[in-house]
Amino acid sequence: MSDWIEAVAWNAEGLVPAVAQDATSGEVLTLAWMNRDALRRTVESGEAVYWSRSRKALWHKGESSGHFQKVVEIRIDCDADAVLLRVESVGGVACHTGRRRCFFNKLEGAGGERRWVATESVIEEPRGHG
Repeated sequence: MSDWIEAVAWNAEGLVPAVAQDATSGEVLTLAWMNRDALRRTVESGEAVYWSRSRKALWHKGESSGHFQKVVEIRIDCDADAVLLRVESVGGVACHTGRRRCFFNKLEGAGGERRWVATESVIEEPRGHG
C-alpha cells in the first residue's frame, strides 16, 4: 500500500468525492467519486478514472464518449476528504448530457416561484456516461 493513497480520508464505503476542474479556466466541470483503484489508475494513466456508484464499476472518463479528461494536477483538500483533478477536457464536453459541464442548472426566481433553469446548451448529443 502506498502512503500517499492512504493519506486520503476515504469514507465508510472506501470512496472520496472528486471534483474535475478545467486547468485553464478554473471552471468546475463535474463531481464524481473515486475509490483507491480509480485514484491509482488516474495517477498511472494521466487520465481521469472514477468509480460509478450506480454501476459499481470503474469508469474511465471518455472511454465510450471520447471525451477524456487529461489530468494536469491532482490535489487533496485540507481535510484530505476531497480530491481535485485539474484537467484538460478533450472535446470540450464533460457531462453525459452533452454539455461542457455538469453544473448547468441554475436556481432562479424568488419565493414559491423558484425553479432550476438550464443555462447552457447541449454541445453534442449524449452518448452515455463515458
